[in-house]
Amino acid sequence: MKSIAALQNLVTPWPDGLEPSDAELEAIEWEMPLILAEVDLLDAEIAVLDRAPSELDGQRIRRARRRMLAVRRDLTNQAAAVVGLTGGAA
Repeated sequence: MKSIAALQNLVTPWPDGLEPSDAELEAIEWEMPLILAEVDLLDAEIAVLDRAPSELDGQRIRRARRRMLAVRRDLTNQAAAVVGLTGGAA
């Protein structure tokens, strides 16, 4: 029996500089409510992919969509307020 050996390193080394910066982590944290709301909407939509949606499914999808839109609106308003306070271009 002949053994086969890999020619490369078994584990690819993690190069420096690929980790997210503090600003990127802060942006992700700031957007987390929207990310979670989008995941809830996606879960509701996936649940009815292989069957006809019931009335409860429809309510769940509408509720998740409204929540996602409300969170998006709030984050947009917060971003606009920050830009307005810092004197950014409008």
